Amino acid sequence: MESPHFGEPAAERWPPARLPSARKYRDRVWLHVLLLLATIGSTTLVGGLHYASFVSDLGREAIRITGWELLVRGLWYSGTVLAILGAHELGHYFACRYYRVDASLPYFIPAPPILLFGTFGAFIRIREPIPSKRMLFDIGIAGPIAGFLIAIPALFFGVRVSRMTPLPAELSGMLSLGEPLLLKFASWIVWGATPETHSLSLHPVAFAAWFGLLATALNLFPIGQLDGGHISYAVLGRRSTNVTIATVGIAVLLTYFSYSWIVWTALMVVMLFAFGPRHPRTLDEEVPLDAARRWLAFAALVIFVICFTPTPIEPADLLKAP
Repeated sequence: MESPHFGEPAAERWPPARLPSARKYRDRVWLHVLLLLATIGSTTLVGGLHYASFVSDLGREAIRITGWELLVRGLWYSGTVLAILGAHELGHYFACRYYRVDASLPYFIPAPPILLFGTFGAFIRIREPIPSKRMLFDIGIAGPIAGFLIAIPALFFGVRVSRMTPLPAELSGMLSLGEPLLLKFASWIVWGATPETHSLSLHPVAFAAWFGLLATALNLFPIGQLDGGHISYAVLGRRSTNVTIATVGIAVLLTYFSYSWIVWTALMVVMLFAFGPRHPRTLDEEVPLDAARRWLAFAALVIFVICFTPTPIEPADLLKAP
């Protein structure tokens, strides 16, 4: 079994060497299963509530299905959002397994249905340092790409089965979702130009895909231990510290565009103070990435741009009703 070679030119090894196999921890499988089941339950409840809003045309029509049927329809949202989040985390997990970096199974985090999404997302624990920039890059980028590849067909299918509906005269108490470029493109392909007096009422599958795009964009923020932070460090080395500081500053500015950024910005500031602005070093920090990975980094930037929205969630009464 070969040992890793650090500090060699990137062009001389493809793929980079893997670490010796040595799993130091055992997963508590029961905990992962319990959290997954709890998240299925919470997201299914949210999906049922969203489906009720969808079939009632934003509350203008009576709901003609039973509560049990509504719960079953909630699986449209639950299955989609868990597929996207699961693919994201399994992308990281299998990349870790490939390089024999010890990592946990995915932890799915349920959330009270009142919090709109029914989940706080998912994560894995990487339980040992990653010594090589190329390993770090591959592990960091594998999640966003895997989740994005699931989100794309879900988005186009969800938009196709969504409804173009007139805006109600009274918008008080309703929420408006920001539209990433990819959602705008999908809507234009399927529905054409949206009239000013109408809005696209998202089917639960489209709503789950929208959440998946938002989660992908948030994870690609180039800061700290986020996926984008790993990618930024692998590409830029020590210069990524400046990118981290600039990103936190941009996040602060985003709070002036939308109050929905306040919590996320606060978490990034806490992360900055808790772990510092510098990414943990690898043993080959000065070795540049190969051309293929630099192109993948550019692809990650494109994914971030088309998944990002400056106003994720806003009170709908800020819109101009006809």
